[in-house]
Amino acid sequence: MTINHRNILLNPGPVTLSERVRQALLREDLCHREPEFAQLMLDIKSRLVSVYPEAVGNYEAIVLTGSGTCAVEAMLSSLIPQSGKALIVTNGVYGERMAKMVKIHQKNLVVVTSPWEEPMNCDAVEQHLTQDSSFTHVVAVHHETTTGRLNDIAKLGEICRSRNVALLLDCVSSFGAENIQFSEWNLEACAATVNKCLHGVPGLSFVLTKKSVFESRYTAASSLYLDIYGYHQQQLEGYSPFTQSVQVSYALQEALKELEEEGGWQSRNELYKNRSQIIQNSLQSLGIRTLLNYADYSCVLKSYRLPPDYSYYDIHKQLKKHKFIIYAGQGGLEKTIFRIANMGNIYHSEIQELIQCFEKLFLAKAIKL
Repeated sequence: MTINHRNILLNPGPVTLSERVRQALLREDLCHREPEFAQLMLDIKSRLVSVYPEAVGNYEAIVLTGSGTCAVEAMLSSLIPQSGKALIVTNGVYGERMAKMVKIHQKNLVVVTSPWEEPMNCDAVEQHLTQDSSFTHVVAVHHETTTGRLNDIAKLGEICRSRNVALLLDCVSSFGAENIQFSEWNLEACAATVNKCLHGVPGLSFVLTKKSVFESRYTAASSLYLDIYGYHQQQLEGYSPFTQSVQVSYALQEALKELEEEGGWQSRNELYKNRSQIIQNSLQSLGIRTLLNYADYSCVLKSYRLPPDYSYYDIHKQLKKHKFIIYAGQGGLEKTIFRIANMGNIYHSEIQELIQCFEKLFLAKAIKL
């Protein structure tokens, strides 16, 4: 199956697929209770952990049928004990969403909030942990796609490690493209999805969880479907307590092989950085400014200020005519920014075509810095 019309997705997932991954969706039908699927799942679990060699041997990938949000909620609801206490660090939509999850599951929490355009408040985190020894977990977002900020998890992780407080991390928009230091950050678990930096198909997500957690304490889950302990028990043999997405699993296996052959997460990081720099240079020459300082961004996504006399709708509409799909701002940033992600199977020639579209769009009016 070859797709003649090719959309270039510059939104933060799902991504433009390679033909190789797309073809994997056409493999034979298979029951998720058959041993062939169990072998497929065991291979996927091994490859997911191996994306970061430091995780091999100490972490297990728990694979769920659901979006990245599914994995994040499964991680939080299963691992924060009812008798525990979580310190949620937020500076965007996705940190705030995790705070809502913890509240819904009726776990004890304190929220340290920063404005969306600012870094996490690590000083406040340190103060809370110093004054209150009852915190069992710190919860944060690695790459906050609200703005594109790559949060300083090295600093946060150092605070957690020095106080022996476990870190739970939303890596939904960073896993497979940014560095993750499992030991240095005192990482108990991280949640991610397959349809962003891994270039898979939407429908599966996962939680890389420290194996010792399953051995040392019982589940804290307040949900049947989201209980990662239940998945852990059956996935040791490659099975799952509920129906898994078979075709999406085929595609994920192929996407992971593709990542390995291309040089792993480091290679993908460089690829994204190069794409991002080309786009940024072009927009900067047209007078379009980034929302954050350049050094604050992840390689995965950048946010740009809407120029005078342009709405997001104007820009989106014109780019979509040429098959490019960009992304709007969220919440209070909805009318002030647009976002461009760098993920997926995108050719250099297509990035050049995007730049030409920007030039035609913005040179029509004199945009000044």
